[in-house]
Amino acid sequence: MPRTDFNQLLEAGVHFGHLKRKWNPKMAPYIFMEKNGIHIIDLHKTVVKLDEAAAALKQIAKSGRKILFVATKKQAKEIVAEKVAAVAMPYVTERWPGGMLTNFPTIRKAVKKMATIDKLSNDGTYDNFSKREKLQISRQRAKLEKNLGSIADLTRLPAALFVIDVQKEANAVKEAKRLNIPVFAMVDTCCDPTHIDYVIPANDDATKSIAVILDTVTTAIQEGLAERKVEKEKEAAETAKSAAPAKKEARPRTKKAAENESEAVETAASAQAETEPAPESAAE
Repeated sequence: MPRTDFNQLLEAGVHFGHLKRKWNPKMAPYIFMEKNGIHIIDLHKTVVKLDEAAAALKQIAKSGRKILFVATKKQAKEIVAEKVAAVAMPYVTERWPGGMLTNFPTIRKAVKKMATIDKLSNDGTYDNFSKREKLQISRQRAKLEKNLGSIADLTRLPAALFVIDVQKEANAVKEAKRLNIPVFAMVDTCCDPTHIDYVIPANDDATKSIAVILDTVTTAIQEGLAERKVEKEKEAAETAKSAAPAKKEARPRTKKAAENESEAVETAASAQAETEPAPESAAE
């Protein structure tokens, strides 16, 4: 996996923090300096932390587990929807539904409700409803799709959470910590990094900054998925190869058995010919 490019982060404005008066003292280890009343994030530490997070996310993806991305702020919605959907991972870009992790079975019921409505449309039952009922059902389906459509494939709790703006997504972080789900997050200078397992000190307000961090993260996930696919193909090839010699060994044994059977038939025939009495002549 290639190392994160320092200059690329610099050009994207990842180093710009919040105003000095809004800072969180717990972010002090990640702050390089203060300039014009604004804290500047130490990008050398961002590079190290981002590489660590990307490596961990790659291993999670390689193991076949899901990573849930959470970003409901306006600047991140479209970017997350585009980049995360490309690697087939679930994401939440609308309001965080309370109890999504701690009350996961209920969320799954709501997702299944979408499938039930779709089934009604496919089997023709939907046509039997009145115009008003159809309108109510279609509105309910649209609402479910908007809030939960992006997590329709999440059949069990995610292996990790990736959060953009831990202040705004505080409820998501709390639920993840309660269930011991590791949290990866872009953490700005105004945030508390205490409850984040993989801190990525970065500007979480600029679209370019969010995009460059997500590029690195999704690339690592894509690599993990690709390696998983290669390993599966390799295992399938080895299984087929180990089964092939058994078939080859079976052919000689079958042929030999046929030869032995043929020899036995010939021996029995000759023995029978010797034991049968000679036929009487016509003169006698």
